[in-house]
Amino acid sequence: MASSSSQNSFVTYRDEKKETSLDAVPVFSKGETVYRNASHKDKLLTGFPFPDDDCKTLGDIWESAFKKYPNRPLLGTRSMDERTGHPGKYEFNTYGDFELVRTKIAAGITALGCTSSQTFGLYSINQPEWVACEAACTRQNIVSVPLYDTLGPDAVEYILNHAECVGVACSKVVLHTLLNVIHRCETVKFVIVYGNENGPPGAIPAKTANGRVTIKTFEEVLILGSAKPVAPVRAHENDVATICYTSGTTGDPKGVVLTHLNLCSNAAGYSYDLNIGIGDIHVSYLPLAHIYERVTFMVCVMGGAAVGFYRGDVLGLLDDVQALKPTIFCSVPRLWNRIYDKVNAGVAEGSPIARMLFAKAYASKKYAFENGKPPNPFWEKLVFSKLKAKLGGRVRYMSSGSAPIGGHVIEFLRICFGAVVFEGYGMTESACVISKTNERDFSTGHVGAPAPCCEIKLDDVPEMNYRKSDKPYPRGEVCVRGPSVFAGYFKSHEQTRECLDEVNGWLKTGDIGMMLPGGRLKIIDRKKNIFKLAQGEYVAPEKIEAAYGRSPLVAQSFVYGDSLQASLVAIVVPDEEVLAQYAKANGLMKGGGAPTLRDMCENEAIKRAVFNSMNKAANESKLKGFERAKRIHLHGELFSVENGLMTPTFKLKRPQAKEAFLPVIEAMYESLR
Repeated sequence: MASSSSQNSFVTYRDEKKETSLDAVPVFSKGETVYRNASHKDKLLTGFPFPDDDCKTLGDIWESAFKKYPNRPLLGTRSMDERTGHPGKYEFNTYGDFELVRTKIAAGITALGCTSSQTFGLYSINQPEWVACEAACTRQNIVSVPLYDTLGPDAVEYILNHAECVGVACSKVVLHTLLNVIHRCETVKFVIVYGNENGPPGAIPAKTANGRVTIKTFEEVLILGSAKPVAPVRAHENDVATICYTSGTTGDPKGVVLTHLNLCSNAAGYSYDLNIGIGDIHVSYLPLAHIYERVTFMVCVMGGAAVGFYRGDVLGLLDDVQALKPTIFCSVPRLWNRIYDKVNAGVAEGSPIARMLFAKAYASKKYAFENGKPPNPFWEKLVFSKLKAKLGGRVRYMSSGSAPIGGHVIEFLRICFGAVVFEGYGMTESACVISKTNERDFSTGHVGAPAPCCEIKLDDVPEMNYRKSDKPYPRGEVCVRGPSVFAGYFKSHEQTRECLDEVNGWLKTGDIGMMLPGGRLKIIDRKKNIFKLAQGEYVAPEKIEAAYGRSPLVAQSFVYGDSLQASLVAIVVPDEEVLAQYAKANGLMKGGGAPTLRDMCENEAIKRAVFNSMNKAANESKLKGFERAKRIHLHGELFSVENGLMTPTFKLKRPQAKEAFLPVIEAMYESLR
């Protein structure tokens, strides 16, 4: 198992023969070319390898961990130090401690009326009580239904009713949202509330206003479970483990039905080439309602690693990270890009000597990586040790998922933080990972080979000019099949049939991929959000937004066009910190004081600077003329869940964005006439 004190031994370098090696191999099946991971070309991975091959369900994973790691730290939290008024150290319980809590909560949930095969909601940020309730569900073969803590009352009501949840566990922070709709959720019998210290003041009622739903604190359920113990109900691998409601950009959320086989095979495929175990610490801040964090958590438990939870405030995340000193840091491009920008901004503000030293250190380490040599210890101590300390100094695995990330950012993270950085590609319907890069490959610009738990094929998309026969590399819609692919959408056979071939098992992802040499997949386009301009050109806005995102001045963008217009326009949210530095350095803002983002957005000189930076990024991404916005509007507020423009997984809600910005869009098109 991995040791947290030996992080440098896990940083491997480029294989000199890598260009001719294979990460995936083509397999011919029923006249089709199918790609599999080279390590499992003959048989897909359906579960964990020996000696853990008896772990077939989520409950098995917990039971195995309790036996192997009873005295190892498991869940860590950080509270305020009453003496100093500042956050204190992380404190952990053990696997053995947690086993007792899980057993009691499982019995308490059963006593309150939720039993095997029924559904149970989980509604809060990541915290030990969330994990305890979910683990209790796995003990009794109860189906968990996670809800993002950012969901509003309408979505909460819809999911609880659609999933027919019998019980719900929630934090006191969101209890008021739940109580506002619970009287319309006929199947809910009880609510478990936790986290009193973080919620609004006031006592927790024993029942809802109509008296139908019982409300218990987490501590009361522990006592209830102690008094009424129950035997575990072991699940079968094909039983439903969870229903994950995707944060759709249009319409009602869809319930993705995932079995124990789906999740265990994916966790095995996710971790087959990783060495996560005793001594490792994972920082958990991405929502456990998201499949990316959920499977990462499973992998940590399987190996006996510890998990530390952030305090719930993203602004304090890096402070939590410095206190936790994690070895595993899984995140999304939004954060990695932010770190990239902040480090570069710090370098730019340094003295000429400091900038020169950083440039030399970076070039030296990049050369070492590309030529299979260890980095120079002089530069490690002088330059990179300070950067590593920003993330606690011990990170050895970084991963990026949920959205595309620039290759230059991945290279930057590898060099500056000395960690193995891999990018994953997947979706809820595939139980997380479909493909991921590996630590032996220093190249960027792709999402690696298929995970060993699944296989990939490309289907022609003639309306977008993508075909398997394309040269030099095959292109088409990415389709995935294997034991990790979901069973279907809950109560929605029609929606299931739209994306899942129930005869042959192929899941259509809606993403356009290109298979590079060595079997590495590159995502190049998106099928679902394409639209046609007036001259007949097909446009994929997500690809264009990703290109504009490479501009250091752009934080977010919404590219719009339709069949009545000949060109594109864009709503752009600038990066406030980077733009302020740029404006100051170039004398673009007059007057004293620090300008606000809204002030800068109204400045025509700044608007031109952002537009020019976007065009430069478009050139670097080789966007065609019709793929470039002809007018832009600078907006002074980030798209967010709170303002209704983003889903909880940070995907843009296009219909809502169009509605919100329609007057601005119309004005931009008017200016083009």
